Amino acid sequence: MTLSGQLETELEAKVSASIFHDVLSCRPHHFSNMTPDHVQGVELHEGEWGKPGTVITWTYKHDGVTEIAKEIIEEIDDEKNSTTFKVIEGHLLDKYNSFYVTVQAIPKGEHSCLARWTIKYEKKSEDVPDPQGIVNLAIEMTKGIEAHHPPKQA
Repeated sequence: MTLSGQLETELEAKVSASIFHDVLSCRPHHFSNMTPDHVQGVELHEGEWGKPGTVITWTYKHDGVTEIAKEIIEEIDDEKNSTTFKVIEGHLLDKYNSFYVTVQAIPKGEHSCLARWTIKYEKKSEDVPDPQGIVNLAIEMTKGIEAHHPPKQA
């Protein structure tokens, strides 16, 4: 059995790719307003919102338990509407040697996109489960962005 793994989920969001990407790359601290049942806060520790190298801390519900994860924004690709986060502290590193989340918003029209969440990880041992709870959180975060940014009426 391999210890490295990858989970991916894609779902359509009725929000433009540029808005979706902007929330993840530049305004993740707004998630506590968009999905307060799932994300309680995002704090800036080092750097600037929207810049690679920025260090942020997420407080969120994972499998029903409030957890904290400190992450560094590894990469922001505005052309591909993609942001990559690397977990550097927190409960996930109790079970995983490495943990990365890449979020890409693929345009599907003026007011919709395909939200692709890719989670890459290396388990510390074979008995560590795949991080399905983080995938579930990603789905709820996508729904929160969509609900918080309804399509503009013509």
